[in-house]
Amino acid sequence: MLLLLCSLGYIAQAGSGFANLQQGPHGVGLRVVQQYDYARSYHDRTDLVTGKAYLGERARPVQTLVWYPAPKAGTPMRYTDYLRTEATDEVFEQSPVQVTAFMTGRQQSLAAQVGPKQARAVLEQRMWAVPNAPATTGKFPVVIYAAGGGGVADEAADLCEYLASHGYVVLASRSLGTRTSLMNFDPEGLATQAGNIRFLLAYAHTLPQADMDHVAVAGWSWGGLAITLAASQDSRIDALISFDGTQYRDDTKAVSRSRLTVPWLYVQRRPESVRELSANGMETSSILLNEAKYSDRYHVVMNPMEHLDFSTKALRMASPAHFSEYSRAEVEAAYHWTCRYTLEFLNSTLKAASTGWQFLERTPVQNGVPAHMAQSYHLPAQPGPIPTQAGFAAALAQEGFDHALAVYHRMQQQDSSFVLSEMVLNNWGYQLIREAHDLQAALAIFRLGTELYPGSFNLFDSLGEADELNHDPTAASTHYRRSLELNPQNGNARQRLQALGAPAH
Repeated sequence: MLLLLCSLGYIAQAGSGFANLQQGPHGVGLRVVQQYDYARSYHDRTDLVTGKAYLGERARPVQTLVWYPAPKAGTPMRYTDYLRTEATDEVFEQSPVQVTAFMTGRQQSLAAQVGPKQARAVLEQRMWAVPNAPATTGKFPVVIYAAGGGGVADEAADLCEYLASHGYVVLASRSLGTRTSLMNFDPEGLATQAGNIRFLLAYAHTLPQADMDHVAVAGWSWGGLAITLAASQDSRIDALISFDGTQYRDDTKAVSRSRLTVPWLYVQRRPESVRELSANGMETSSILLNEAKYSDRYHVVMNPMEHLDFSTKALRMASPAHFSEYSRAEVEAAYHWTCRYTLEFLNSTLKAASTGWQFLERTPVQNGVPAHMAQSYHLPAQPGPIPTQAGFAAALAQEGFDHALAVYHRMQQQDSSFVLSEMVLNNWGYQLIREAHDLQAALAIFRLGTELYPGSFNLFDSLGEADELNHDPTAASTHYRRSLELNPQNGNARQRLQALGAPAH
């Protein structure tokens, strides 16, 4: 009888969620983990707000919410429980009195915004997540969510629960600034949030359920840009999902276009006119989404949605005045389809589900989206080698290292910004000798280096050493002499010529 009552209690709340989202085959567990990133500081010795000496922990606080597949049992939390986690997302050591005061302030603010009755309904809404529920056995792909600038970890709690119920482990933390709770919208602030993603990626490795061979990152607004920076720096990330991520040219400078090579779903709000874009300072001649041409991009436009609507925290608490051209029901329906596109994209990229790819390739109307609600575009990745050292190496492995110069010039025609420095080529040649034990490939790379940098005494010296290893003293002597011509102070070349019994001139 007890088991039956528990089961019925869960089923009563396990159907449709916010925006009519349908729970997947799993229950949802939630853990709140308070930890510090000891590799990064957060507080200075002097408090930046009060000016007084700071005596507490100075490492970066990362309160982490972890949603995960769990059995469908237990007592689920209510939405107010998510708000309660925000009381400790910067300062862990909050007293019960401080938490109560925080919650009172949140409740009063919400009541003033939507009215007392609606506020109570929002706060008491039953969610899917069961705190500290036992985890379902097995491995599940990982999704790391990056909040908007200054956003809280639970800003997209409904999406995170939805994904966990469909077999994903989802992690999120608050988007704190570099040194204060307020986000600094500059290159340092962007790098800080990308660092948060790397920290959560490292923490995910400790979770028994986490399948770290299949990892995606998702984010809204400033977080939607931060994930592109993280993905351009970390090849362990397999897929990107941006919800109306910023596209301002100055903000995107740090993101390497050629290193964005993974599939990317970009869901944006209703399109703006050229006049509106210009008035908002958007330079349309340089858009990251268009320039990431080595990524397979799926672009979805949700007409009823505005920027704030991608945060269900903001959408839940929006006043009636927020909904003008489209009703709340239409905006929530658009959010529903945003989550559905996200799920199908993840299923296709992380689980190799053919149904996911089929969903993405169909038009929104063919997928059941109302005709007025959405448009979708597929921007396929540009074929051919990617203009990075890794792409160049892959092309040489396929075509042969003896074609290095021709392949290099071809890739430069493809992307004029592709350049391998003198130091990179020199180090690469020695790595081929010492680590890959491929002398012929090393000779090809050193020769490429001397073609590209004919004034480099060091590359000619390195080529001479490789010639010696290849038992070609004639070529070695020629290249040592050229190195000495370029730098008469090169003692190594002079010494090797003496050892070879060859004249220096």
